Amino acid sequence: MAIRAVLFDMDGTLLDTAPDFIAICQAMRADRGLPPMNDKHIRDEISGGAKAMVAVTFSMDPESPGFEELRQEFLERYLAGCAVHSKLFDGMGELLADIEKANLIWGVVTNKPVRFAEPIMQQLGLAERSALLICPDHVKNSKPDPEPLILACKMLDLDPSTVLFVGDDLRDIESGRDAGTKTCAVTYGYIHPDDNPRHWGADVVVDHPLELRKVLDSALCSC
Repeated sequence: MAIRAVLFDMDGTLLDTAPDFIAICQAMRADRGLPPMNDKHIRDEISGGAKAMVAVTFSMDPESPGFEELRQEFLERYLAGCAVHSKLFDGMGELLADIEKANLIWGVVTNKPVRFAEPIMQQLGLAERSALLICPDHVKNSKPDPEPLILACKMLDLDPSTVLFVGDDLRDIESGRDAGTKTCAVTYGYIHPDDNPRHWGADVVVDHPLELRKVLDSALCSC
């Protein structure tokens, strides 16, 4: 059965949002008289969310006194500047254009709360192009639960087998697999150094967004 829709995880898959996260973490250090840290240390923790980024930024345990205040400050800063430096990954703009030209549907299924995800999509001019945006606010259970992908397929009125879900985390692949979609893992995203996307059991693994052109033209699109 041919692929009729491509759904993307947001951070580390569709969008390179790391620059905004890094800028906020570095600003929080600077405000406390701390020197800049290696950007890569922050980038490596993005998949773990605000808690992981704050922990590495201040070398603190989440249970430490004052940690929650830092996490809340991080979130407030991010809400005010969540799309300053974020952008589509190299090649993703061309891929989206190809998908639209082929009359395929594309959308976003993310674990990022809607209060952050919607402004980013709007500011990058993607909201009007995307068929849907599914966030944790729209479901009871976030990825790796299949509920977000099941909801997306239902909203698009598509059989899950005709949908390809693309992500940069094992949670994405597990969610898609359990929902019955085809799955694609990307290696260019926010992969923790100890992780390997080729071990996640995805239907296909790509190293660059434009490699998805071949995927959409080959085996996954065939009956």
